[in-house]
Amino acid sequence: EGKWRIMVISYLFIATSRFGELKRKIPEISEKMLHQELRELNALGIVHREAYPEVPPRVEYSLTEKGKTLQPIIQALLQWGLKQL
Repeated sequence: EGKWRIMVISYLFIATSRFGELKRKIPEISEKMLHQELRELNALGIVHREAYPEVPPRVEYSLTEKGKTLQPIIQALLQWGLKQL
């Protein structure tokens, strides 16, 4: 579900990222939508949100073990999509 969800998860397969890094990688997504997707993925147990008690605050997003199990499925979808182009 969600137009941007697969893209967000795909970038998190590559590396743990901060919000701003994800926003730069997906410039078409609004900040509001990125926040919403990350919040929903966190609630589903797919994305882990780590907040560090620093000044300025730092928050990093990574995939949980549950989220990592989606990799073969998403790779298959991406390969299928490329073949359709």
